[in-house]
Amino acid sequence: MKKYFSCSLLLILCHTVVFSQELSKISEPVFKIGEKLSYKMQYGFFTAAAADIRVEASDKKLPGPAFHLIAEGKTAGTFDIFYKVRNKYESYVDQTTLQPYFYTENRHEGKWKHSDNVSFDQKDSKVTANKGVFPFTGKTFDFVSAYYFARTIDVSKVKIGETFEMQYFLEDGFHTLSVTYVGTETVKCSMGTFNCLKFNPTIIPGRIFRKDSKLYLWITNDGNRIPVKAHVEVILGSITMDLQSASGLKYPLNPIKK
Repeated sequence: MKKYFSCSLLLILCHTVVFSQELSKISEPVFKIGEKLSYKMQYGFFTAAAADIRVEASDKKLPGPAFHLIAEGKTAGTFDIFYKVRNKYESYVDQTTLQPYFYTENRHEGKWKHSDNVSFDQKDSKVTANKGVFPFTGKTFDFVSAYYFARTIDVSKVKIGETFEMQYFLEDGFHTLSVTYVGTETVKCSMGTFNCLKFNPTIIPGRIFRKDSKLYLWITNDGNRIPVKAHVEVILGSITMDLQSASGLKYPLNPIKK
């Protein structure tokens, strides 16, 4: 259970809102090189984990100009003493289309280690990973590139109750995430109070989630569209994710003034 619990912050963060019928209609990216977001995950009164996601210039030779997207997560406090986790996920995406070229992950969770290197051939619609070659149809992403791609999609015409899907590759196969738009809501986090769009991603019941567990994600209703808070029910209690800091944003972050 500890292994799955410790990964949940990055899964919550990266499995964000996506819109299948608009996948070919993205505008200019809402992020830029230098952006960095830091999060904390609370389990009850305890700080369980922390995560950083950031955008850098590509350090690899690729077919075109690319963003280097990095997500890192680690356990904190008492959780770090009893079960140390150090996970790093990286994605290289085209700066114009935001389609992934290459994805890599390195996960160290207690004594368990896992790594994977994934190449995306968007022209021939196939993914090459450590466990083989996997053909696909339509657009597909790794879960880090999916998060950044989703932020760029125009959500102005989304209706309450509308559900959307997106395909991503992880470990040894393709997965589909379904997300329902709940509406707008004012939410408070460590960075202040913000007007947000609220979404309800689906959850697969298992080692930490109940069959009736609900996950809610709040994203700033502005040009940046960054997650500021998430809340999910688990078998025992609940987990809350909170934005701790944000720098290098493309647009000003404007909390509601009291």
